[in-house]
Amino acid sequence: MSETEPSTFLSHLVELRSRLIRSVVAIVVVFILLAGFSAEIYQLVATPLMELLPRQSAMIATEVAAPFLTPFKLTFFVAIYLAMPYVLLQCWLFVSPGLYEQEKHLALPLFVTSVILFYAGTLFALLVVSPLLYAFFNATAPEGVLVMPDISRFLDFIIKLAFGFGLAFEVPVITFLAVKTGLVGIATLREKRPYIIIAAFVFGMLLTPPDVVSQLLLAIPVLLLFEISLFLSARIIPQKSGERHSESG
Repeated sequence: MSETEPSTFLSHLVELRSRLIRSVVAIVVVFILLAGFSAEIYQLVATPLMELLPRQSAMIATEVAAPFLTPFKLTFFVAIYLAMPYVLLQCWLFVSPGLYEQEKHLALPLFVTSVILFYAGTLFALLVVSPLLYAFFNATAPEGVLVMPDISRFLDFIIKLAFGFGLAFEVPVITFLAVKTGLVGIATLREKRPYIIIAAFVFGMLLTPPDVVSQLLLAIPVLLLFEISLFLSARIIPQKSGERHSESG
């Protein structure tokens, strides 16, 4: 090991520490700015779903500190959500000096696309999937059962659903990278489609609340995004002659 390697490694650690501190400070600053509106933020998220509850029903708190802590917990995750572009920018600034010029041309559009897809996935979960799930659960409640969700469980449900869909919407970026780097060919992905379908449902089971409906609502968009990314990859990325031959055959 040369003498410059330890100093280079140390400088990378210092740079990483600096980027992490900036990211944490950004999240804390956003949280402090939003903390005074924590009740309003919780109301903004919860109201559309509370309107789907039966007329005589309401949300409840089964823990003593839940009415105070739950809105702050949601506000903290909203702060992370809003600060995420800055956090990801810090990640990009840390990694980009080590990339070649041609890699930067590919990495930056993929970085921006991944951020947009993550936000699209979380918004889809909050605006489309959550109301559908709540309406379905309320409609299928047994006779005599009054649906009264606990606010802490409600928040955990929303966060898990939003995070799961945010990750699921990264499928096009992951597929494109796998094909572009030569890790797997397009023809191979098409041959392995049955396994990918199974993996999508397993993915939905792990990243959504434990019910079949939410798993289906996650697995189906994942499969659609996979097919779209496969279609686009086949037309954007040059294929090897053997792969073209196997697809034409």
